[in-house]
Amino acid sequence: MTGSHPGRAPSPAPLSGPAAPCWVNLVTRDLESAQEFYAAVLGWSFRPAKLGQDFSVARRDGVPVAGIGAVATAYRMAVAWTPYFAVDDADAAASRIRERSGTVAVGPMALGTGRGALAADRDGAVFGIWERTEPAPPPPAPDGHAHAWLRLHTRNAFDAAIFYGEVLGWASGHPGCCEVSYEKDEVIVDCDGRRLARISSGAVEAAPDPMVRPHWQVYFPVTDVAATVVMARENGGRLVRQRTLDRGSEATLLDPDGGLFTVTDVQGFTAGDPG
Repeated sequence: MTGSHPGRAPSPAPLSGPAAPCWVNLVTRDLESAQEFYAAVLGWSFRPAKLGQDFSVARRDGVPVAGIGAVATAYRMAVAWTPYFAVDDADAAASRIRERSGTVAVGPMALGTGRGALAADRDGAVFGIWERTEPAPPPPAPDGHAHAWLRLHTRNAFDAAIFYGEVLGWASGHPGCCEVSYEKDEVIVDCDGRRLARISSGAVEAAPDPMVRPHWQVYFPVTDVAATVVMARENGGRLVRQRTLDRGSEATLLDPDGGLFTVTDVQGFTAGDPG
């Protein structure tokens, strides 16, 4: 990954390679329907995953961008997009999560070419951790755009930054670690000058609206937000919110099974207020 150009907002980083976050995964009830929806709306193609017939890997221009697993019913899990963060030792990271009052719901267990676990932070936002245990080819070089990036809606951004920093080693000074900075009322997470995530305050733990409860929101870049909304609706999705920002627009959508995600044409993930 390359550093940012002076005078420009840092570029968003692809969710691949050794830096956290490393992957996003959709848990759904119907793999075939999910593939049809995201192929039509985001232009993805799919290949079977090594995890079995209930899993597939989404690709854009031949590059892996996300995973989809039809395991929501089998494991009684909510339909949702979830980010996974790379760690050196899944067992040690799971212990750090528990020590800091987070919850480890599943794992660590064998997951693809590594070991992973599904967890929740102190405010209930769900995320995963993943440790690579098998050699793998280097990730593809960044192609000028991100495949996805993240925003954590949480009760208190600064408390959350401390939690994730201690669990994932942010701002630790170790080679390749993510750095944390502050921009207005948000916490910004960068790695090698490339933007990885934003953390925003104001979430309400008991809110009935999933947009208001603490959660990791997955953003997918598109060239035309309005056209993407039309395609989502035509394929069984639903618009939750659409808004115009200073440098573009974004729309939050539900897929036909209830998976919540956002599409945006804002470059560099510099979208304004998190409200």
